[in-house]
Amino acid sequence: MGILAIMVLNKAGGLIYQRDFNEGLKKLSSNDYLVLAGTFHGVHAITSRVSPVPGSGGLEIMESEHFRMQCFQTLTGTKFLIFAQPHQPNIDVIVKRVYELYADYVMKNPFYQIEMPIRCEAFDRNLLAYIQPRQ
Repeated sequence: MGILAIMVLNKAGGLIYQRDFNEGLKKLSSNDYLVLAGTFHGVHAITSRVSPVPGSGGLEIMESEHFRMQCFQTLTGTKFLIFAQPHQPNIDVIVKRVYELYADYVMKNPFYQIEMPIRCEAFDRNLLAYIQPRQ
């Protein structure tokens, strides 16, 4: 059981962070990750418009036999995607903790430019320290 991967998308749907936590995952090219991020952004936007519930935020959870994907969208439109084993408990808690780490180590970094790729060693280190004990 465990977390397989984490992706962060900016409000335009661009991939600004991606990290795999499972060595057994098939490696994708950087272009494949960009396509995946853009595709998810489009599907998320469409599902928010076709939802019968007013004010729906779009696709939040997708489950299959092999993985579970959960999305957390911030008020600014940044999306955090967690890919996990199908029966991983408390993914909503994990994704919100990842968001807190992002707020603490990326957004408070004076050298980070909003909407640009995340290159922050402190974020990587603390994210890994948080995720690894759950593996």
